[in-house]
Amino acid sequence: MKNVLAYGDSNTWGAATVPRPDERYARDERWTGVAQAELGPDWHVIEEGLPGRSTVHSDPVEGEYMNGKTYLLPCLRSHRPLDVVVIMLGTNDLKARFHVPAEDIAKGVGELIKVIKQAEAGNDAGVPKILVVAPPPMLDHTGQKPEYTPMLEGGYAKSLKFATLYAAIAKEHGVAFLDAGQHIHSSAFDGIHLDPADQAALGKAIAAVVKTLA
Repeated sequence: MKNVLAYGDSNTWGAATVPRPDERYARDERWTGVAQAELGPDWHVIEEGLPGRSTVHSDPVEGEYMNGKTYLLPCLRSHRPLDVVVIMLGTNDLKARFHVPAEDIAKGVGELIKVIKQAEAGNDAGVPKILVVAPPPMLDHTGQKPEYTPMLEGGYAKSLKFATLYAAIAKEHGVAFLDAGQHIHSSAFDGIHLDPADQAALGKAIAAVVKTLA
């Protein structure tokens, strides 16, 4: 069985934009579950989505454990051997409290790639294939979540640069790349999360690339 680690934030966890128990989509609605169905029984998709997770920042408000780099190595080692690691992070880096340009967010993804390459988490202690997914741009409004507006001030313009910058980082490190914005859009509900149809579309798009990697 081939193992795929899905390392992300609330959109990997499955934060819902429509009423759901615990405000989370069901397993088969989340992109990870859709990808699992697309890949079939010879694959195992491991969900590692944490709402609020950033690339490399310890959040002074939501907690130091939101630092995606800090947790990544033990996560990789505990789930090894891995055939593919999918990274989709960066949306939480848009928070005004971090005050970082889009270029540095992409570099944060580059730091995660370095961790994966050094973790000996692939088969025979090798390096798993890596897929970097650029999150879709956030919307220029936060819909029914006005409290997100000050938190994400300035984030919209930065998010528009994700696809180009992430593609460059992926090329620099020799890993695969997917621009999620070519397949899905952020929800009008709050400007950052995904509606059910977009979760499904993302799962299918990621599964299609994963198949080519392993």
